[in-house]
Amino acid sequence: MQPPALQPARKPTIKDVARVAGVSVGTVSRVVNGSLTVGNAVHGKVMEAIEELKFVPSAAAQSMRRKSSLIVGCIVREISIAPLAEFVRASQTALDAAGYSLLLSISDGEEERERALLKRLQNRQVDGIILSPYTRLSQDYEAMLRGLGIPIVLVDRDKPDWADAVMVDHAHGVEIAVEHLLNLGHRKIALLTGPEDTFPAAQRLKGYMAAYKRNKVAVDPAMMRTGSYLATAGFQLASTMLSGKNRPTAIIAGGLSMLPGVLRAVQTLKLSVPEDVSIVGTGPSELSELHVPPISVQYWDHGETGRVAAMMLLDRMLKKGDPEPQRVLLPSTFISTRSIGPKPRRSS
Repeated sequence: MQPPALQPARKPTIKDVARVAGVSVGTVSRVVNGSLTVGNAVHGKVMEAIEELKFVPSAAAQSMRRKSSLIVGCIVREISIAPLAEFVRASQTALDAAGYSLLLSISDGEEERERALLKRLQNRQVDGIILSPYTRLSQDYEAMLRGLGIPIVLVDRDKPDWADAVMVDHAHGVEIAVEHLLNLGHRKIALLTGPEDTFPAAQRLKGYMAAYKRNKVAVDPAMMRTGSYLATAGFQLASTMLSGKNRPTAIIAGGLSMLPGVLRAVQTLKLSVPEDVSIVGTGPSELSELHVPPISVQYWDHGETGRVAAMMLLDRMLKKGDPEPQRVLLPSTFISTRSIGPKPRRSS
C-alpha cells in the first residue's frame, strides 16, 4: 500500500494571524494596510504573529482596496544629533506640503536592524522610503532593497546605481580644511572617518589627498584612519594617535558622531585646543558651537539635504521627471573658528 501523498502546507491566512495575535481580523487588516490608528503594543503583537506564521499579505488585494497609503518611511541611524534632526524635520515639511505623513525609524547604525525596519515599512505599505544607510550596501542588501518594489531615495550613498540618491560633496569641504591647516604649517593632519567603502569617507579621503597634492606635500598614510563613525571610534583612534610618537598636530573628525569622542580623548590626555592640537569637526552641531573654543567644521546644509531627498522621492512616487535614476550632489564648505591655530612649536 502506497503511503498517502504529502499535501502542501496551507498558507496562513489573516484569520490565523488574528488568532495568534489575539486580536480581531479588522485589526490585522489595519496593521497590514499601514493604518496609524493601531497602538504600538497591538501593532507589535500583530507583526510578531505575521513573522511567526510567515504570513504574506496579498499585494493584489491590497492594491484593490487602496492606491496609496500617503505614508513615507524614513530610516536614519539616530536623531540625537541636531543636524540629523534638522534633516528629518525638513523632509517632513516637504512631505507634509504634498499631503504625505512621515513614518520615522531609527536604525542605531545596525545593518540587521535596518533590514528589519525596511521589511516592516514594506508591511506597512508605505509609498516610498528615504534611507540613510549606516554602511555600504552589500550585494544581498541591494537585492533585498530592489525586491521591496518601493521607490527609494538613498542619502549620501552612491550605490546601488539604480536608486535615486542625494549626496554631499564632502571632498570639497575637507580639501578646504586641509589646505587651511597646511597654510598654518601643519603637516601631520589626521583624518578620522568611517568605512572607506562608504561614499562620505571616500569623498573625505579624496579631498584630503587632493589638498596635499596641490600643495606638493607628501601624504603620511598613517594619518588617515578609517573604520567607524561612532563616538567610541573617534575616542579610540584619537587617543591612540595623540599618545604615539608620530602625534598629529591637527585632527579632522570626519563624521557627525566622531567629534565627541575626539574631544574626550583630547581632554583625557590633558591637551589644549588649539595650542596642542587643532580640531575640525563635521556639522555644525550643538557641541561644535558650544565648545570652548567653538570647533571648526566641514559644513553642509542638512535641512536642504532632507528637503531635496523628499522632493526627489515625491517625483519618483508621482512618476514625474526622468525615469532614469536621479543623482543630486549638494555642496559642502569649511567654517574656520578658534579651534584651529598654527602648528605647535614643540611638534616635530
